[in-house]
Amino acid sequence: MKIITISGLDGSGKSTQINLLKEKLEKENKKVFYFHAIEFSLANKITEFRHKYCLMCKLLGKCKVNLEKERSVIKANELQIFLRKIFLQIDLVRFKKLLKKLSRENFDYLLSDRYFYDTLINIEYLSEKEIKNIYQIIKPNISIYLQTDPDLIMQRDRKPDQGIDYLIEKKKIYDKYAQIFEMQIVNGNRSKEEIFEEILNLI
Repeated sequence: MKIITISGLDGSGKSTQINLLKEKLEKENKKVFYFHAIEFSLANKITEFRHKYCLMCKLLGKCKVNLEKERSVIKANELQIFLRKIFLQIDLVRFKKLLKKLSRENFDYLLSDRYFYDTLINIEYLSEKEIKNIYQIIKPNISIYLQTDPDLIMQRDRKPDQGIDYLIEKKKIYDKYAQIFEMQIVNGNRSKEEIFEEILNLI
């Protein structure tokens, strides 16, 4: 089974490209598993559980923390950062088990919208410190970094809520880790068709 991942800034077009690739491979009768590192994360599972079962939700019909759309996390304290590191290690163990399961079920591809690289980059951004331990992240068969200009992202209809300054700082970290993790850099400042054609050539 081949692992193909697409990483990049929020709003860079990762999901669009993953969905295009998934559709193409399935038309070729390939068995494809869609993976999203954030949705898979233990931290996200805990948040979902809290929102589903908290007393406030049951009494009021809507959780107090959800009265407004939750904004993306751009700050974290030391404890929250520490927990993210712990959860990442747990998620990597869970991911290995998932890969074994998918192999038994004869999947041809795992397509990852975001990957553990993105999680690590988030931790570095929040901690404002260089990450010394890059953990035992399974290296994908093809790892793509969709390198997109923050100004262009903020001009799109579905622009991220973190703002331009966040994207600029985050891009610096992505650019650094693209080299460390030997990602294939794809110019994300073009049409989705042009980007997809380059991704197909890489695959």
